Amino acid sequence: MVAIVIATHGDLSDALMGTAKMIFGTIENVAQVTFKPGEGIENLLDKYQAASESLEDDHILFLVDLFGGSPYNAASRFVARKENMDIVTGVNLPMFVEVLGKRLAGGTLEELVQTAKTAGADGIKSFKEIFSHQTLANSAKEDEGDELG
Repeated sequence: MVAIVIATHGDLSDALMGTAKMIFGTIENVAQVTFKPGEGIENLLDKYQAASESLEDDHILFLVDLFGGSPYNAASRFVARKENMDIVTGVNLPMFVEVLGKRLAGGTLEELVQTAKTAGADGIKSFKEIFSHQTLANSAKEDEGDELG
């Protein structure tokens, strides 16, 4: 089973994990790394090393918050020469939940990366856009058959 490291600024990784546990119950082989004020890249690299040693698989997917942020920069240094690790940025709850589900189904690292990218983007919706599209679709259906003939 591919291991996961969630790495974020502040306590976001803890919050994502806590929320995912509400959905899945016990979650194994996932580590959370928080980047706190006053810490630097070296602190994160130490945390990533400790996290990777605590996980049960050497295939690791890092889910980080911001491209170019310290958690990403440290992760990119950590995984640069490792074939069995990758990083996806922009972690959010839809992404994390879908990745956990795909992992339970036996997904490979590559499949989890693709799931993360798709679910992260697909989880972003606008109420007004959805509502407007439904209103237009319903209006078109109501107009059908209104012609006199």
